[in-house]
Amino acid sequence: MSLTDGFGRKIDYLRLSVTDRCDFRCIYCMDEAPVFLPRAEVLTLEELQQIAQAFTELGVRKIRLTGGEPLVKSDLVSLVANIAKLPGLDDLCMTTNGSRLTKFAQPLAEAGLMRLNISLDTLDPQRFEATTRNGKLERVLAGIDAAQAAGFKRVKLNAVAIKGNNDDEIVDLVHYAREQGVDITFIEEMPLGVLNTDRRDHSLLTSDEVKAQLETAFNLIGTNENTGGPARYYRMDDSDIRIGFISPHSHNFCGDCNRVRVTTTGELLLCLGNENSVDLRLILRKYPNDIERLKQVIVDAMGAKPEKHHFSTGAETQILRFMSHTGG
Repeated sequence: MSLTDGFGRKIDYLRLSVTDRCDFRCIYCMDEAPVFLPRAEVLTLEELQQIAQAFTELGVRKIRLTGGEPLVKSDLVSLVANIAKLPGLDDLCMTTNGSRLTKFAQPLAEAGLMRLNISLDTLDPQRFEATTRNGKLERVLAGIDAAQAAGFKRVKLNAVAIKGNNDDEIVDLVHYAREQGVDITFIEEMPLGVLNTDRRDHSLLTSDEVKAQLETAFNLIGTNENTGGPARYYRMDDSDIRIGFISPHSHNFCGDCNRVRVTTTGELLLCLGNENSVDLRLILRKYPNDIERLKQVIVDAMGAKPEKHHFSTGAETQILRFMSHTGG
């Protein structure tokens, strides 16, 4: 058995959400007063590990652990250690807000985590607190330093580009990345979750607009580098870092999609921009430890993976689940 969808795309990348909880309340990720899931609805560490095993046995070579915020999950380091041992896994990475990395960066590296993506949308402390609704910039910057010291294979910053929020800091963020010697990727805001205003109609900052800003300060050189995800990368002739762009609105990357997601409740999401899913938690709990049955359900689900998403800022296509539930 292997994972190929109905359009001939090979699926070799799993984004696995370990929790819906987070110590931030970022404006593009969750509601200001979120209601978190009861513990019984959330996958256990053993269930998460079984899902990772099933996917690697089906040919998945890259697993990214996501949240919510993964580092609020109890015993996360032991989960990382167990997944890192799975045969055939080439890349085990994690996306984090960075606020707890001073404590966890070294243990995660020792457990076998290879790469880290750290969210950083602004370098202004007041703006950072407003964007995250309660985060402290100094904790994240210290976390980035800790990640650098821990010796990961690669550390990358993720910045969600939002007009009227951080569009005046695009060049500054790249200067910071260059000083730190870390990659940085700019991400177009994805239209997930319910907003009470029409903010997204006016706040979309496209990758082309971000790139145009950067080209006033840096000589960007296009590359064919690929880390297994949707980012397009550029380099500079006077720095070793890469600048990436993830453009779900302006440059649809569906034709090369090699990814699926599993939410913290065990929903196998076949596309970020569609609501179709398969309930893996039901299989895990109805047939405990039946890895072959779980693998067959996953294989069968690939036929329902859509050809592409249809993101727009309009309410008519809005996905009602927030990124914190989807898995960032």
